[in-house]
Amino acid sequence: MPIRVTVWGENVHEQKNKVVAGIYPNGMHAAIADALNTDPGIVAGTAVLQDAEHGMTAERLAATDVLIWWGHAAHGDVQDDVVERVCNAVWGGMGAIFLHSAHFSKPFKRLMGAPCNLTWREAGERERIWLTSRSHPIAAGLPDHFELEHEEMYGEPFGVPDPMETVFVSWFQGGEVFRSGLTYKRGAGSVFYFRPGHETYPTYHDANVQKVIANAVKWAFNPAVRLADPNAAPNVPVDVALEPIEERGPRLHHDGEEGFR
Repeated sequence: MPIRVTVWGENVHEQKNKVVAGIYPNGMHAAIADALNTDPGIVAGTAVLQDAEHGMTAERLAATDVLIWWGHAAHGDVQDDVVERVCNAVWGGMGAIFLHSAHFSKPFKRLMGAPCNLTWREAGERERIWLTSRSHPIAAGLPDHFELEHEEMYGEPFGVPDPMETVFVSWFQGGEVFRSGLTYKRGAGSVFYFRPGHETYPTYHDANVQKVIANAVKWAFNPAVRLADPNAAPNVPVDVALEPIEERGPRLHHDGEEGFR
């Protein structure tokens, strides 16, 4: 079975900015999905902010193996119950890839538990992206470095938790550097953050960027059955303990009662 991907796009700039619309006439989400669909091992669909429940219904998430998220101008418009639903899916085992300005998206910040802040400059600078882990699956088939002629600068410090792995670092013409490819484990789900993707430049038409995203989909895919309730915190009665024990003190809860949260 192919890996089922949903590419979520904010779909705001494409409707309001002629430059963005000219580069991505069908939306950035469609450009990313179209590139992924050239891989026979992946089947990608799209969802956008303007869809009912932002396209992130429980049924859609249950049928998504890996979610790709791009947002920028409308982070605050994403409903909190949808954010919680997305995070529960990740904790349960769905893979997630956050692109570019999705570092400030509600789901990413919720999963990171951090400000996720950085420095930035919008000047169309050359970005040189270096592999820091040649043998990593997300780097498969890529050169030691590749360049994007025009990109927005992101610079350190990047206010995220220490990652499991740093797969890429970026250098910009102005001198800044940035950890531009980071992996995390959140619950049963694998998370990848990839920096490039400013909307006024044709980044998602670049073959190397497309390769990174396809590799990341395969890395983030978890074939195991998703956890039904990743938030479960059961109260285990004395009489079902693995070893025989005696209750020796007062307690707040009766058998079967939920704990405080």
